Amino acid sequence: MTIFPRNRRQSAAASAAVALVALATLAGTAAPASASASAPTAAAVAAPATATPSALALPRPTGPYATGRDALLLTDHARPDPWAPDAGPRRLSVTLHYPARPGTGGDPAPYLAEEEARLMLAQRGLDDPAWPGLVSAARTHARTAAAPAPGRFPLVVLSPGFGTPRATLTGLAEELASRGYVVASADHPYETTGMELPDGRVLPCAACDAVDAQPDEAGRRKVLAAVSTGRAADVSFLLDRLTGPRPAWRHARTIDPHRIGMAGHSIGGNAAASTMAADRRVDAGVNMDGMFFDPVSARGLGGRPFLMMGTEPGHGPGGGDTTWDEGWTRLDGFKRWLTVRDSGHFTFTDTPEIGEQLGIVDPSAPLSAARSTTITRAYVTAFFDRSLRGRPARLLDGPSPAHPEVLFRRP
Repeated sequence: MTIFPRNRRQSAAASAAVALVALATLAGTAAPASASASAPTAAAVAAPATATPSALALPRPTGPYATGRDALLLTDHARPDPWAPDAGPRRLSVTLHYPARPGTGGDPAPYLAEEEARLMLAQRGLDDPAWPGLVSAARTHARTAAAPAPGRFPLVVLSPGFGTPRATLTGLAEELASRGYVVASADHPYETTGMELPDGRVLPCAACDAVDAQPDEAGRRKVLAAVSTGRAADVSFLLDRLTGPRPAWRHARTIDPHRIGMAGHSIGGNAAASTMAADRRVDAGVNMDGMFFDPVSARGLGGRPFLMMGTEPGHGPGGGDTTWDEGWTRLDGFKRWLTVRDSGHFTFTDTPEIGEQLGIVDPSAPLSAARSTTITRAYVTAFFDRSLRGRPARLLDGPSPAHPEVLFRRP
C-alpha cells in the first residue's frame, strides 16, 4: 500500500504518471507505507493526448450465472463513527452482487457516483473535466432489481484500499457473483476520498486527515492499524445485518451463513485478517497486496485458510514489506503466498482496465489489464472454491503454465 502526499498540485505530466494508480488510491500521508506501490515517474509514462474513449467498460464476468446488483445503507446505532464522532452512529454503504435469474432486472448500474469519481481523481491532481463522467458511467454487467437465482450461496465480503471507493473492486465482485457467490462490497465512511449518501451529501476522508496529522511513520502506522481493526467491527456488524434473525437485505435468504469469506485490497486485505481474528464466522481470507498494519494474531487464525497475493518483488519473502514475512509464520491453516511478476499495487483492482481505456501506460507495472484481471479472478475464485465449497483447486497446488507470471513463495 502506498499513501501519497495530499493537497500537492502536480504538473500535467506528473498527473498522467500516476493516473493509472489514481483511480484506486488516496493521497493519504507524506510517506510511503510499503515499497510495493511506488508511483512511476512522469518521464516514464506516455498518455496519448488523443486517448479519449467514448465509453469505458469492465470485462464481462465468465461464470455461468447472470448477476444482480443491490445496495444498502446500514447504520450501527451501537457504535459512534470513530473518525467523526459528532456525525453520529457508524454507517456502511454496501453493494450486493448475487447470482440472478437470466433475463431479469433493469439496466446495469453506473460504476460509481460522478461526484465520487471527481473527488477520487481530483485528490490525485487529475482535473480533466471529461474523466469523472467517463469513470462514473463505466459499463458494468450486473443488473439492478434482478431476481435471485434459486439456492443458497456462500458470502464473500470485499473491502477496498484506504481512500478507495468500493467500486474499484466491482470487476471481482461481478466475477464471484457469476460463479455462485453473494458478494457484499463495503464503503467504510470517512475512509475514502468521498462517499455519497442517498440524500446527495458526500462524506470526506476524515481518517486521511488523522493519518496526515501524525508526526512520524510510527504514528501513521498506528492510525492505519486502527483503520484495519475498525473495519473488522464494520464487517461483524454487516454480517449481523445480512445473516441475523432480521436481515436488512431483501434477498438475504440466498446467503448460506455457514460459508463466509472476506477479501480486500491494500488495507482491506489487512482488514480480512483483522476480521478473522475478531469474528469466527469468517471462514477464509484474502489479502491482495496489503501491509499488515494490524499484525496477524500471534494465536493464528484458528486453522482457517488465508491467501496472500501481492506484487513481485515488493511482497516476496524478505521484500519491502516485512509484515508479510511475520504474518506468514503466524498463519496456521491452509495458506498460500503468491506474487505476480510485472504487477503493481492496483493490479488486483479495476484500475488497470479503466486506466488502459483512458490511454494511460504505466511502465512500472507492465502487466496488461487483461492479464491482471484474469489472474486476480482465477486465484481468488479458486481459493474461495476450495475454502468455502470444498472443491478441488489445482491452481493452488503450484505454478501453472497458464499463469507464468504467478510465483509460489515458500519461505
